[in-house]
Amino acid sequence: MIDNLEYNTEREHLIIPEYGRHLQKMINHAKTRETKEEREKLAKAIISVMGNLQPHLRDVPDFQHKLWDQLFIMSNFELDVDSPYPKPSKEVLSERPDPLKYPQNHPKYRFYGNNIKTMIDVANTWEEGELKEALLYTIANHMKKCFLNWNKDTVEDAVIYDHLYELSNGKIDLRNSEEDLSDSSSLMRSKTKYSNKKKKNTSHRSRKRH
Repeated sequence: MIDNLEYNTEREHLIIPEYGRHLQKMINHAKTRETKEEREKLAKAIISVMGNLQPHLRDVPDFQHKLWDQLFIMSNFELDVDSPYPKPSKEVLSERPDPLKYPQNHPKYRFYGNNIKTMIDVANTWEEGELKEALLYTIANHMKKCFLNWNKDTVEDAVIYDHLYELSNGKIDLRNSEEDLSDSSSLMRSKTKYSNKKKKNTSHRSRKRH
C-alpha cells in the first residue's frame, strides 16, 4: 500500500491549481476523446463544474468567457472544441509584459514626492499674473512643509526657492523674491495636532473594559 502512495512532487503540474487535480484530469480525459461531438459534450460539462466552483464570479461580466479561456489554458491549448467565444492565443499569453514605467523623480529631493513635479509642470502652463503667482507660492509652501516633515524643524526659504528653480529646470525663479513663505512652526503645527490625536485614539483603543 505504501508503494502506491503518490506525492505531489511526482504528479503532473497543475496549470491553474485553484480548480484542483480532479478537474485537470477531466480536461486531460476530454482531450483524448476521438469525436468532436464527445469532446464538446465533455467541455460543456467541465465548464459547468468550473462555474459551480466559483459561484462568487457569477455576476461578473463575461464570466462564461473567462471560464472558456481558462479551459483552453488548462488544456495547454490542445482541446479541439468549438467555443462560443474567441479562443485565447497561446502566443499572446506567453508574451512578456512591457516593463513598468516608474516616475522619474530627483533622487536627492525624494522627500518632495512625485506629485510636486506635476504641480510645477502645470504651473508653467499658466499665463503670467496674480493667479500664477499665488500658485507658485502655494507650491513653494507645500515643498517647505514636505521638507520639514522629512528632514528637520527649520529650513530657510532660500533653500526652497533654489530647489524649486532646479526642479522647474530654471523656469520658476523666486530666488530674488522678498515674499516670505509660511513660518515653519505654523506648517508643523498641523502635523503635531495630527500626531497627538493619533496617540490619543491609540490610548483609547488600548484601554481595557471591565
